[in-house]
Amino acid sequence: MNIRRIMRVAGIPLAAALTLTLTAIPAAAQDERALSETQAWIKGIERPDHLGYRDWVSGIQPPGEAEAPPRKTGIDAAVDLVMTPINRVLYNAVFYEVPFFGAQVKLVVAWLVIGAIFCTVYFGFINLRGFAQGLRLVRGDYSDPNDAGEVSHFQALATALSGTVGVGNIGAVPVLIVLGGPGAVFWMIVAGLLGMATKFVECTLGVKYRNENPDGSVSGGPMYALKKGLAELNKPGLGRALAMLFAVSVVFGCLGAGNMFQANQAYAQFVNVTGGGDSFFADKGWLFGLLLAVVVGVVIIGGIKSIARVTEKVVPLMAVLYVLGALIVLAVNIDKIPAAVAAIFVGAFTPGGVAGGFIGVLILGFQRAAFSNEAGLGSAAIAHSAVRTKEPVTEGLVSLLEPFIDTVVICTITALVILTTVYGDPGVAQLAGVQLTSEAMARTVAWFPTPLAFAVVLFAFSTMISWAYYGLKGWTYMFGESRNSDVVFKVIFCLFVVVGCTIPLSSVLDFSDAMIFLMCIPNILGIYFLAPIVKRELKSYFARVESGEIKNYRKLRRQKSA
Repeated sequence: MNIRRIMRVAGIPLAAALTLTLTAIPAAAQDERALSETQAWIKGIERPDHLGYRDWVSGIQPPGEAEAPPRKTGIDAAVDLVMTPINRVLYNAVFYEVPFFGAQVKLVVAWLVIGAIFCTVYFGFINLRGFAQGLRLVRGDYSDPNDAGEVSHFQALATALSGTVGVGNIGAVPVLIVLGGPGAVFWMIVAGLLGMATKFVECTLGVKYRNENPDGSVSGGPMYALKKGLAELNKPGLGRALAMLFAVSVVFGCLGAGNMFQANQAYAQFVNVTGGGDSFFADKGWLFGLLLAVVVGVVIIGGIKSIARVTEKVVPLMAVLYVLGALIVLAVNIDKIPAAVAAIFVGAFTPGGVAGGFIGVLILGFQRAAFSNEAGLGSAAIAHSAVRTKEPVTEGLVSLLEPFIDTVVICTITALVILTTVYGDPGVAQLAGVQLTSEAMARTVAWFPTPLAFAVVLFAFSTMISWAYYGLKGWTYMFGESRNSDVVFKVIFCLFVVVGCTIPLSSVLDFSDAMIFLMCIPNILGIYFLAPIVKRELKSYFARVESGEIKNYRKLRRQKSA
């Protein structure tokens, strides 16, 4: 069992999380053996002074009992040799930690959480009071076909959702439960609800400050909001600097979390259902990646309209496919759901055996939500900026539905599947990520892993094509809007699909986590500066909706047909 892989998915420090349930080892007979073997096993990891070796590695499979992962050879090994050292440095630099009431807190995650709380309070709990209006907008009630933009509210939502709803919803949630217990799910849901407010603000700003190009296309996102918005506040130099930092971050972020991680997990699940170690593709990650890169390239060549046409079909399909399968599992195990729900609430406030206790569980849940729904990172604002509307607030209201669907609905369903099937079973200790969810479903319906593998590939594919657009807009912000610039980036993006299938999951996650979370630094800072502008826009919008100045086109169409 490669514990580093599991830790990276959960996004927490290794030394703060090694607290699973241990198969008892007679203390007197095993202490000396554990000391020598674990010292070799955890070479390079610093042991906390207050813990003995046995306490520290409690619950981790002892050396010699786990099957050693196969050594990579050929192209895969060459890529791994180059990328792994770089990834380790990047990860440690971005995710700097500080102690907080017995737990380790990543400063970048605290930055996101504080930003979400600010947006929720400052905008009067817009995540709750704007929910119904967001649904009306997605339905098309206020959509004027003559508005500037390239895609509808639904297409923009589908594109942004395809960028956030990925294999992490299936693979990282079970790891979160193993490490933080059922209680971590509660705090994940809370963080998702808070993130709705952050998403509202960043997407409203994305539309307000977007560029409308002569050919009818649009370019938007935090880089444009930072540059133009801060210039309005007489801070042009700061705006340009933050905009460039975001653009650089989104380019690297798209190559990591939006590309390599997705490709890596799709490849792992594909190999798993085609024979595992005996699969033809078991040692040919580069070939699977090449095939996937071709399919991705065909879609992204057509730009946002092509991506939107694909995502508006793929996102509902993959969501229905996965959620339907999960609901069948829950229906079969319906008698266990009350106990699972109770465990989530009880574990949230009275965790047992988790490093950092209550604070440790809270941090785990918030980190999982931050990585899953991307609220505060600013990525989704790029897709929402392409919407057909002249009211920036409308797309902000639509976008707040994303964290709800991604975290509150899909991640919670995954958690319940795990809690009602395999949670607490020592027989699955060697499984991690998507494979654990696959095992949970297989225990209810033996053939479920096959459609799940298909869903995982769809999740990965849709995420990659959306992030290709995000990265492209960061790239063209830096190098200008041109055909050559467009093609160069798309070729680079497709090459990284291949890279993602050839290096270990731990290396992919180091790189993706670090790059994607860099984006939140300039984005959240911009939100603090520009929040009063959004508040004025929000107040004006609802006043005009109530007065009838903003027309309900759906109601008008019904009146004409009556």
